[in-house]
Amino acid sequence: MKADASNEQRFIADVDAFEFIAHDLGRILHSMEKWLAQLSVNLQSSRLVHAELTNRSALAKHAEAINAALQKSMLAWKQQWAHLEPAQALAETFDDKALLLVFGKFNAGKSSLCNLLADRFAAHGKSVEYFYLDAGSIVETAERFKEGVTETTARLQGVRLAGKLVLVDTPGLHSVTPDNAALTQRFTDSADGVLWLTSSTSPGQVQELDELGRELHRNKPLLPVVTRSDVYEEDEIDGEIVKLLRNKTPENRAEQEADVRTRAEEKLMSMGVAIDLLKAPVSISSYLAREQGETQTAMSDAGFDKLYAALMSIAEETLAYKRRKQAEVFLHHLEENVMSALCRDVYALLGQLRSSSDAAIAALEDQQKQIANAVWREVVPTLPALLDAHSSARDVEAIAARLSQAIFESFSREIDARLHDYAVELDASLAPLHLDDDAVFEETVAGIDYQRLHAALSKAIRDHILRLCRDAAEQCHASIARLNDSAARLQDVLRTHEADLIDLKARLRSEFN
Repeated sequence: MKADASNEQRFIADVDAFEFIAHDLGRILHSMEKWLAQLSVNLQSSRLVHAELTNRSALAKHAEAINAALQKSMLAWKQQWAHLEPAQALAETFDDKALLLVFGKFNAGKSSLCNLLADRFAAHGKSVEYFYLDAGSIVETAERFKEGVTETTARLQGVRLAGKLVLVDTPGLHSVTPDNAALTQRFTDSADGVLWLTSSTSPGQVQELDELGRELHRNKPLLPVVTRSDVYEEDEIDGEIVKLLRNKTPENRAEQEADVRTRAEEKLMSMGVAIDLLKAPVSISSYLAREQGETQTAMSDAGFDKLYAALMSIAEETLAYKRRKQAEVFLHHLEENVMSALCRDVYALLGQLRSSSDAAIAALEDQQKQIANAVWREVVPTLPALLDAHSSARDVEAIAARLSQAIFESFSREIDARLHDYAVELDASLAPLHLDDDAVFEETVAGIDYQRLHAALSKAIRDHILRLCRDAAEQCHASIARLNDSAARLQDVLRTHEADLIDLKARLRSEFN
C-alpha cells in the first residue's frame, strides 16, 4: 500500500487481508461445560428441606417456591441453548466473513450508509452482493437498499463487500415481521461488531442501546456513527437567497461526538457493560458525500476519512471476537439464561424467605405467651374442684396426674391452633407435672387448709406450662434456623458459581483476545 493511500483504500485493503482463523476453544468450552454440570449437581443437593414445617406453613411454601424455581430454571437451560443453535448455524454460514450489525432507529441513515459503502467498494473493483430475508430464508438480489426520509426497511437486508465483510441492516430488533423476527435475532446474535447509527437531528438517544444489551454483554466492539451531519445554510445565488445543505463544521461535529460519547458511556456503565467497548464516535453525511461526487475531498469533508479510520481501528477487535465467538455465545448463555435468570429469580425468593423467617421468629414470642395464657386460663380454674375431689384421700399425686393430663391436652390443642406451621413433637417425658415437697394438704384445727397447696400447685402449673412452651418454641426456632442454614448454603452455591463464571469470562477474553 502506498504511503499516500487514503483511509478508504487502506480500509478496503484491510478487508481484503482479513484472515478467519478460529482459536482452539476446546479447553475453555470444556471448562464452561464443567461449570454448568457442577452447578446442576450443586443445585440439586442444595434444595431446601423443610420436613419440620407443615404444608400450611408460609415458610414451607416459600421453600417450595425456591425449589420449584431451581427446577424450572434447570429444565429451561437445554431449551434455551437449543434456541441459540440456529444463530450458531447462521454464524457458521458466515464463518469466512466479518459481520457488522448496522443498528439504529428509523431515519438514522442505515440504508444510505450501507449503499454508499457498497458503491465505494464497487468503485475499487470489489465484489458487492446484496441479499434480504423472505419467509425466513436468505434471498440474493441485485437491488440496492431502499432509501428514504421515513422508515423504508421493513425487512432485514444485508450486503457482502469484497466477499469478506457483511453489513446487516435491520429495521430494529422489535419492529420486524413475525416471519423474520427469529432470523433477525440470529443475525444479531451472529454479529461480530456493531455500528450504532444515530441521526444528527436527535443524536445519542442512548435508550436505543438497551436493544443492543445482549450483543454488548458479549463484548462486541461498538462504533457510534452520527449520521446526517449536515446543516442548511442560506446563500445568495444570482441575486436570490437559497438554502443549501452543507457539512457541519469540524467544531460542531467534535462537540456532538463528545456529547454522544459521554451519554453512551453513562448508559453502558448503567448496563454493566465495559465502556472500553465504546469507540470514539464519528460524524458523517452520506448525502453530501454522494451529492458532491464521492471524490476523495468530498468523502473526507463528509466525515468518511474518519469513519474509515474508525472502521480500521475496530477491525482487529471484531476479528478477535469472531475467533472466540463460539465460546462467547456459550458464555452469554451461561451468564444470561443460566446465572442471571437463576439469581434474579432465586435471590428475590430468598429475600422473601428471610423476611418471612424474621417475622416468624418475632411472632414466636407472642405465640408462646398466647399459648401459656390460654392453657393457664383453661387449667387453673379446675384446681378447687380437684382439691375437693381428692381432699379426703389427701392424694396430691392424683391431683398432679389429672393436672398433667389436662395441661397436656390443652397445650396440644393450643399448639395445633397457634403453631400449626410447625411440626412440633410433644415430648412425653415433659408431660408429668413436678411438685415441690411442700405441695401437701395441710391440717389445721379448723380442718384442711387448701391455701398453701393451691399456691404450690399454681406455681407448678405455671412452671410446667412455661417449660412446655419453651420446648415447643425451641423446636420452632430450630426448624427456622435449619431452613435458613439451608437457604444460606444455596446462596453460597450461587455466589460461588457467579464468581467462577466471572473468572471463566476473564480467562476467555484474556487468552483469546
